[in-house]
Parts: sequence; structure tokens; C-alpha cells
Amino acid sequence: MTDTPAPVPADPTVLHPMPGQPRVVLLKPLVASPLIEVGEFSYYDDPDDPTAFETRNVLYHYGPEKLIIGKFCALGTGVRFIMNGANHRMDGPSTFPFPTMGGSWSQHFDLITDLPGRGDTVVGNDVWFGNGTTVMPGARIGHGAIVSTGSVVTGDVPDYGIVGGNPARLIRKRFSDSDIARLLTVAWWDWPLDHLTEHIRIIMSGDIAGLEAAAPPG
Repeated sequence: MTDTPAPVPADPTVLHPMPGQPRVVLLKPLVASPLIEVGEFSYYDDPDDPTAFETRNVLYHYGPEKLIIGKFCALGTGVRFIMNGANHRMDGPSTFPFPTMGGSWSQHFDLITDLPGRGDTVVGNDVWFGNGTTVMPGARIGHGAIVSTGSVVTGDVPDYGIVGGNPARLIRKRFSDSDIARLLTVAWWDWPLDHLTEHIRIIMSGDIAGLEAAAPPG
């Protein structure tokens, strides 16, 4: 009798995980900026140039605030993160950033270096972004959330919330609060890759009780 071979996990280090689909990239092996952190298997889809994600989709990222994206997130074409560097002064007669234009104007750079920031932009695990969504500085998006196409996220999104609109508003939660608590406890995205691979069908199409039963010990 021949032993059944163990399931082979996907490789989180491959830039293009889908054969014949160069429009899809895994972000973790792509990003180089120390200001961007991305978990394994989070991907971006773009028919033009997905490899330009850091410059085309993360805008005004001059630091020190970070963009943190969890594992297993799906980012549709045109998802953009606006970072704190986009801020302008609003307390004087003009909002124009004169010091950035150079010349003698640059001696006034202190006028734009002390602008208030909203902190890091943080995306949880297993978040799905529809095409053309925009995430504003300092937003925090919970695990398992869904952001509808064309939405503008200006604040926080709860775990397993579905949001849409401009500004994005909560449409509904995907599960009851008690079930959301159970899902957060299971945290399948933190399972060892081999164990996760054995239980793909439960993760995708099972129920919460089945997911809890499949969780690794400890």
C-alpha cells in the first residue's frame, strides 16, 4: 500500500503565484521599503504593472508612519493608500506647501515638518479590497473585513465588517459578535502553513465549529 503524499503548501516567496497571470503579485516578496510591512500571501492584481505597487499605490509615503498589511489580503486593481505625507497646513491663509518648491522657499521647511499625523495605517488579516478603493492616513481595518469597490476609508473598520461608500460606512457585519469573537480566537491565518494546507476546504467553505475543531493544539 502506497502512502498518500502530504499536501504541498503554496510558496509565499514567489512573486507571481498564478501561472500565466503576471498581473498578480504577492506583496511580501515585492516590497522593499522599510515603511511597508506585508504578511504572507497578501496579493495585488493590476493588468498594467502590479510590480510598481510601492510607487503607484502607496502615495505621499515620506515617513515615519508605516503601512502594515496582514496575511491573506486581496487587493483589487487601483487600491491606494494615502499616507500622512499628503497633509497640508490648514491653519494659515494658504494651504500651498511653498517650501517643497525649492529655492529660498526651502528655508521655511519647518512650516511643513510639524504637521499632525494619524499614525500607522494598519490592515488586518484576510481583508478583501474591491477595485479602486482608497484608504486614508491612519485608518485601521480589522481582520476579515470587506471594503467595497470605489470606497474611501477614512476611519476604522471593525473585524469582519463590510463597508462601502465615500466616506465608507458600515453596511453590515459578516457574522454575529459572538461568532466574530470565536473567529478571532481561532485566527486561522496564524496556523502553521502545513496545517493550514490540510484544512483549506474548512477555511473556505466550512463553518466556525468545524474551523475550531480543525485548529492545531496549543
